[in-house]
Parts: sequence; structure tokens; C-alpha cells
Amino acid sequence: MDKSPANEEARSAPVRRRGREPGGPRSHRLKVSYNDAELAIVHAAADHENQAIAAWVGEVSLAVATERMVPVSADAKKVLQELIQTRAQLRRVGNNLNQVAYVLNAQGEVTDAQVRAVLALVNETVRHVDAATLQVMRERRPRS
Repeated sequence: MDKSPANEEARSAPVRRRGREPGGPRSHRLKVSYNDAELAIVHAAADHENQAIAAWVGEVSLAVATERMVPVSADAKKVLQELIQTRAQLRRVGNNLNQVAYVLNAQGEVTDAQVRAVLALVNETVRHVDAATLQVMRERRPRS
């Protein structure tokens, strides 16, 4: 067995409980049932957050119910990652446009190749944003 200090600390770390709420004690209890596969998923998620299962279920359910957290599908996560990458790409496009403007102001001329390169990057980025936007629109919940 590995008796390293880090390993001992990981084993002895207490499981985090939910904090007290200013609204008073929590006196209402619910029973939630899971099959073995579902319980394993919930247990893994609680462990990942270093929380007791009941604390994790309570915290996540309240976060979803109060819309502090919006659950997303795996596909939506990919779309969000695409939007994040596109945002970074747009930042680079803005930097390129600033460089073009600097050259125009300093030297008075920009090559055709420079303009075409910036426009191609802008067009590619707009296509990515359009595709991601359409995907998000397909997945959004209808308003009730």
C-alpha cells in the first residue's frame, strides 16, 4: 500500500455536506429511488464534487429548479465548446482587423492578400457561429 502523505490526505478528506440555509432548518425529507446503474452515475457525480450523495442531489436539484444551473446534453456541451472556440477565433479576427487598420493608418496601403485572408477568416467564423446557433435553437426547451 502507498502510504504517501498525499494518498493519506485523499483517503481522510471528509465528504462535504450542504451548508445551512438562511431560511431555517431543512425539515422536509424526500425519498429518491435509483436502479443500480443510475445510483452509480449519481454516486460518481457526488464523488467528483466531494459531496455526500444526498447533499449533491439536494444542491443540484435546487440549482436546476431555481435556474442557477441548466442541464445540457452531451451534444449541447459540444455546441457550447464550439461557441467558446469560435469566440476565441473572433478575438483573433478582431486582432487581425486591428493590424490591418494599423497598416492603413501608418503606411496607407494594405495588400490584397491581407484583406482576402482577413475576410476568409471572418466568413469561416460566421459559418461556425451560424451552425452553432442553429444547433442551440434546435435543442432549446419550448417556452410554456
